[in-house]
Amino acid sequence: MAKPGRLGVGIVGAGKVGAVLGAALRAAEHAVVGVSAVSEASRERAENLLPGVPILEIQDIVERSELVLLAVPDDSLGELVTGLAKLGAWQPGQLVAHTSGRFGVGILNPVRAAGAIPLALHPAMTFTGMSLDLTRLMDCTFGVTADAAMLPIAQALVVEMGAEPVAIAEADRTLYHAALAHSSNHMVTLVAQASQMLREIGVETPESMLGPLLRATLENALASGESALTGPVARGDVGTVSAHAQALKEYDGGAGGDVLAAYQAMARATARRAGNRGLLRPEQLTDIDAALDAEPKAPEGN
Repeated sequence: MAKPGRLGVGIVGAGKVGAVLGAALRAAEHAVVGVSAVSEASRERAENLLPGVPILEIQDIVERSELVLLAVPDDSLGELVTGLAKLGAWQPGQLVAHTSGRFGVGILNPVRAAGAIPLALHPAMTFTGMSLDLTRLMDCTFGVTADAAMLPIAQALVVEMGAEPVAIAEADRTLYHAALAHSSNHMVTLVAQASQMLREIGVETPESMLGPLLRATLENALASGESALTGPVARGDVGTVSAHAQALKEYDGGAGGDVLAAYQAMARATARRAGNRGLLRPEQLTDIDAALDAEPKAPEGN
């Protein structure tokens, strides 16, 4: 016997996010009535995660669905919503949720004007587009934005997918998304840079060296915040910071490549935060700043 309140769900966009969330809603006994998939990869993903669900045109999906999940790139969302509104596709009372982190419900104003109910449900997680993501949802939070009267509906959908909803105000969505992108996306860049440097000095498996260090660092940072901060910048070890900067200038060929720029930016941010916590004196901050910009020293005897 079906649970009460089960919805006919349409998934617009069988990317890594849409297909997984569709599978999660299906696991909660909602009926996925259709999915859009253009590329070969998205069609394969739909077949693997949503077997038996028909691949339909977007307008057909909207027509058949009580809940439409828009899992499309941020820059495509507004145009898609407006285009469907011009076609008269949105229906009064229909739930329309997007998965963009950047936007709240304002971008769904054409939906609201048609009498449908706008929701923003953004999973704070990176996706592989495979079934293992369904397990990861159990330890995941969603940034949820909705009109006050509709917030319980948005929260309930997230809970049904096995995750935890966290309410984000409309005005705070961009800052919310920037925080997540800054932490997750830039971590990938930092790990890639560190792995590259280690590999080029002969470390065959950089992941074996970095893995335990990074896992412990992340756990400590999440548990203890900035009190977990350590390293030469936080200690005011100007000589080591200077040596790092010199080595990275040479590594980047003296042209200011991406590794040097990233190290300088993060070292300055780290020093500033350490200074704000009273770990570094003002003169140490000045010395670190100077060390990061210093030109390489000429070899002795020249």
